[in-house]
Amino acid sequence: MRAAWKIFWLFAAVLAAAIGLAHLLVPDVVPVAFAEEPQPSWAVLTAFFLRAIELIAGSVAMIALAVIAGTLIQRRVLTRQS
Repeated sequence: MRAAWKIFWLFAAVLAAAIGLAHLLVPDVVPVAFAEEPQPSWAVLTAFFLRAIELIAGSVAMIALAVIAGTLIQRRVLTRQS
């Protein structure tokens, strides 16, 4: 259970850092292949990279939170049965 909390908080911090870096480094760049205005290639690649990190970190944090919730529910059910 402690490991799940550590993983959750670690990836929540990674998610927050990636969002902060995205707003700091490429605030007006949308990671879309076809934009209306031409954008520098380094900015688009950075936006794609940071968005990928955001999505991965968010999904791992949600999985860890689901494991935590499942464990808590299982413990409550087992204590009520005994």
